[in-house]
Amino acid sequence: MAGTPQLRSAFPQTPQKQKENGTSRELKPQVVNRSKPSVGCPRESATPLIPVEIVEAPSQRLYVLAFYVALNTCRLYDSWVTSDDLDTTWLFLKWGFIDIVFLFGLQALRIPWLDWSFSTSFMVLLLHITANLFLMFRIPLPVGTWIGGLIKIVYDRELSISERKVKPGDIIHNSSLILGKQIVHILPEGSAKLNADRTPFCLDSDKTSVSLPIQINQTNPIFIELLRFDLDTGQNETIEISSKQLKQLKRQAAKLHSNQKTAAQSHIFFPVRETGIYRLLRVLDESKLEVQTRLSDTLVVSCPKAVLRNSHSHKCKGELSDLVLEVEGTPPLKVKYSRKLNELESGFSFQNIQAETPSLSLLTKHSDLLISPNKPNATWARMQTVRVPLNESLNTGGDWLYAIEEVHDAYGNVVNYTSYLDETDRPLTKVLPQWYQLSVHERPLLSLTGCNVQKVLEVAKEDSIELPLQFHTGQAYGSDGPFKVTYSYSGTGFAVDGPVPTKVRHVSLKTMHYRPRIKEPGWYALNDVSSQFCLGEILEPSSCFLHNPPEPELTLRYENIFDKCANNSVGLLVELDLIGSPPFRLLYSIEHSKGIETFVHIIETLRGQLEFTPPEAGFYRYRFLNIGDSVYEARSLKDKIPILEQDVKPPASALVLGSRDSRIACFGESVPVHISFIGEPPWTMEYELVHNGKKVKHTLTAGNIVVTISTEKLLSGGEYILSLTSIKDRSNCTRLLKESIKIEVRPKMPGVSFGHIERKRSVFALEDSNIQLPLRLSGEAPWTVKYRNLAIHPSLVVQGIVWEENGVMNVDQPGRYQLVDVSDATCPGAVDESAKEFEVSWIARPKITSLDDIATGTRKTFTKREMCEGDRDILELQLSGNPPFSIQYEHQWKGASGPPLLRVQRLRSPLTVVSMDMDTSRPGENTYKFIELADSLYDHDPKKHTPVIVTQRVSSLPSAHFDSPGRIYGFCKEDINEDELIPVTLEGAPPFSLEIAIRHHSTSKPETVAVANISANKLNLPIPRRYLSLGQHVVSIQKVRDARGCHRMIEHDASSVRISVSDVPTIIPLESRSDYCVGERIAFSLSGQAPFEIFYTFGGFHRKATSQSSTFRRIAEKPGEFTITAISDGASGRCKAHKNLTKMIHELPSARISKGRESVIDIHEGGEAEINLEFWGTPPFEYTYTRSSNARKGKKSEILDVRHDISHEHTKDIKASDEGTYEVVAIKDKFCSFSSQKQLSKPGKAAKAPPS
Repeated sequence: MAGTPQLRSAFPQTPQKQKENGTSRELKPQVVNRSKPSVGCPRESATPLIPVEIVEAPSQRLYVLAFYVALNTCRLYDSWVTSDDLDTTWLFLKWGFIDIVFLFGLQALRIPWLDWSFSTSFMVLLLHITANLFLMFRIPLPVGTWIGGLIKIVYDRELSISERKVKPGDIIHNSSLILGKQIVHILPEGSAKLNADRTPFCLDSDKTSVSLPIQINQTNPIFIELLRFDLDTGQNETIEISSKQLKQLKRQAAKLHSNQKTAAQSHIFFPVRETGIYRLLRVLDESKLEVQTRLSDTLVVSCPKAVLRNSHSHKCKGELSDLVLEVEGTPPLKVKYSRKLNELESGFSFQNIQAETPSLSLLTKHSDLLISPNKPNATWARMQTVRVPLNESLNTGGDWLYAIEEVHDAYGNVVNYTSYLDETDRPLTKVLPQWYQLSVHERPLLSLTGCNVQKVLEVAKEDSIELPLQFHTGQAYGSDGPFKVTYSYSGTGFAVDGPVPTKVRHVSLKTMHYRPRIKEPGWYALNDVSSQFCLGEILEPSSCFLHNPPEPELTLRYENIFDKCANNSVGLLVELDLIGSPPFRLLYSIEHSKGIETFVHIIETLRGQLEFTPPEAGFYRYRFLNIGDSVYEARSLKDKIPILEQDVKPPASALVLGSRDSRIACFGESVPVHISFIGEPPWTMEYELVHNGKKVKHTLTAGNIVVTISTEKLLSGGEYILSLTSIKDRSNCTRLLKESIKIEVRPKMPGVSFGHIERKRSVFALEDSNIQLPLRLSGEAPWTVKYRNLAIHPSLVVQGIVWEENGVMNVDQPGRYQLVDVSDATCPGAVDESAKEFEVSWIARPKITSLDDIATGTRKTFTKREMCEGDRDILELQLSGNPPFSIQYEHQWKGASGPPLLRVQRLRSPLTVVSMDMDTSRPGENTYKFIELADSLYDHDPKKHTPVIVTQRVSSLPSAHFDSPGRIYGFCKEDINEDELIPVTLEGAPPFSLEIAIRHHSTSKPETVAVANISANKLNLPIPRRYLSLGQHVVSIQKVRDARGCHRMIEHDASSVRISVSDVPTIIPLESRSDYCVGERIAFSLSGQAPFEIFYTFGGFHRKATSQSSTFRRIAEKPGEFTITAISDGASGRCKAHKNLTKMIHELPSARISKGRESVIDIHEGGEAEINLEFWGTPPFEYTYTRSSNARKGKKSEILDVRHDISHEHTKDIKASDEGTYEVVAIKDKFCSFSSQKQLSKPGKAAKAPPS
């Protein structure tokens, strides 16, 4: 298969396979390196989804094209068969979705040439959506109007007198009528000047040369001579610029400075590489004459320069900046520098610098001549170096950046360093001499925290602790580490010859959070502190004492605790004596028959007490394990404290088991209480029950450790207290008890009853609705209520949970509901017999009871009497239910032909009687089916509603129309002999009767003619001539009636016809003048009945023209005599009106200047040029000519002067002394005028013509 051709800057080459020696090898596409890809080219696509080895790229494109054609075929078919608005909307959305899937799915295939960018795919999608909008909604396009406008633009033709199509523009805009132009040049005088704009120049290492501008006016130099004065030696030298150099300089100036002010003025730029004072001496033009030169000197000096110098880049807060500003240049100098503090601008500063030696620059820089040739002295312009100290107090920490922005010298040379800063990275500013950065550091502040002269540090012996250092405002110098701290230490003892000498120690801290550790007791004092850059300050507190407290120790004393009655040991009392730093933590254990328990006892002082009184009898052993204080960790007490042992027999006692909170009891029930005894059996216990201030005592004897006592039935609500008063065991020792428990007894049983709805225990509700029956409950929530429905399932008991005292019971069936039982959260209850039943009933559903006073009953089909089309008929519905009602019915219409129509409508009525208008707008069979009925309480339920059907037949109205609608029946007024017969067709049931209206165009009231007993459907209607007069008549049908009694009133008869009683047509010119010019239009007004035929003669030939309107117009294409001879119209074609209307057509005048050619005349200032004018036409001639600026390359000519003049001859000569281009723009003779349509926009009045 032939390869797909690759166009330049178009799509990528489709990968191909080429057979070679019986094998196939893949041709790799060539990679073309283009710096600028062509605009509009698709983006480079990735590998196609379907490899080209399987399906080649052209085949893939062909398949996509075929699929696209199939899609558009289906799209056009859907647009053709769409029927209503719903279909159009659905089809529009459908095809929009298909287009989205197709276009964006196409991108997923990545087929070469079809792999578009997203923006291209989106624009194509918008075009498809617009096409879908016009196709699916059938929006008409004004194609006819567009084609007509396009034809009007492309083919603008108009009928001429010769009855042929001509272009009006070719006749009206004839450029050959005005020809020629005269160009007058005035030769200029030349001059030259060096550096006319007084631009300052300077040289440095970056700018090794400058170009001096030489302004040339009105001349073309071939030789230039310059004079240079040296600034150091005062010697001068002459510089000559040859003709060859000047040509090269002109070409360079034309490229670099194409926007010259005028063609007469130009600049050349002479490059120089040495400083000095330059002066323009001599300039020669092409005629080797010396051009006038204006003496002026131009100074070229060394560019000013400024640098910042400093010895240190790190400073401490409060020090001076110690900067030196070194400036070189021609004084006086001005330096602008900025200062930034922590990346924030802190202002600009200006330094005006004057040299120590006197300078004459201020006296000479405003003069044109800077040096005298007789006494050359240029020492004042030499470069000088000035050093200026910049000392500022650095009171704020951070980064200080000094930057020199600009340097100015005495002659306006400016060196700006900000561009270097913009183009250079910030880290390089430390290398550039115009920028200097200082880092100002905070001084560290150090003190001790948590320890001072009054508060000491405590640490265990042989342990160490951190020296509590605190840096103040550390965020400002946290990164200035390491920090060096010097502190001194002096012990607590004394040497032989005095106090222990002080030891000084130096430590280095990597960060502020690092702390040195100390462990030797004694005084520690801070001496000084410093960071990497600055010396700091020591703040108070600066000294602290380190103390080693004694280790904790314990001694104890103990004694037994005896029962006074039985003389038995019941416990142990231990006295504790401690040494150390409170608080103390004492760990001990208790060993008994059930195991070992460990306890911790906290002692806040140096003395403490422990009391061991076990609740049960047995052998107990007490061990003290370890002790610790606030300084030392726990120290073992093994083998230091004796182990205490004891055999305990506790006294008799009794405890109430279970919760000690108040117990709740129901009304009328007894409460059980469990009691546990301590001591030796048997036990005798006394207790009492207290209620309402009354006490009932009881005695209990038991041999078991745990017993249960029960109260009698509690028949009085309120609070009961069961109190244990005393107990006695085998030792016969009586002990008083303080155990008691409260019992809360409910005052009454829970109850339930039905509440009222609108003061009664019955309710009417909507069918199948959920009804909430009100309940009245007493007791504690939640309640369990049991009930049953006596009407439906009397034996079925239903149980429900209620959480509120005034709760509800949800039911959804009618019947009589009865309460059976109730219980609350803790106790059973009773049902109120007087309010235990509630009656529930349903409200009846709505229905149609009668139609037109006929009861429906079980009948569901009705037929109404036949009606004529358009007559009003009403169906009256009688409803039962709760208004307002909502009725939905189906109206089906079936005509004599065509498919039936079905529509669904809805009626709403606030009353039980509904009047519905029957549809009699179309003939045919109407069926009304009432399918839904709802009222204010019930929605429609199709299962419980039977549709009601009403049918009615509507007869069509008779109709009548003329067989030839719009036809004009015409004749001449003089030929009225017989009646006109107009054929009419009638539809309906004969016999018919008609009413015909005849209206004259001059009156608004028609005359009526009645025609009765028309037995056939065709009629030749005679129009009596007595109803017709001269002019136009409109004959229309007003009314028609048939044998069924149906009649039709026709307000606007579309089939109406016209009868024209015509007179002889006339033709009248629209303008009274008889002379016309070529290009003008001759127009006449026609009266009569179109179409008209106009007969005329022109150029000796007889012609005939036809006009479909009341106007006859032709354009005059050439001169001659035009005469109308006769006219006839469509109504009176047999009658022709003879006329003799003559119009004379004249040729347009013309003018020529300089024989119709472009002529150029050169004159000197003050001279004159003669301009020759020629005219054709009928004198006298009025003409207008202009003087414009001479055209130059790249600049549009401007009108400088406009003049008007009159000539009675066919030729005229005028004098011109001003430079410019002279042209005739308008000419007028006795009959006609012509203008070249140039814009005459010169301000002021037009000047008078010069004398001829």
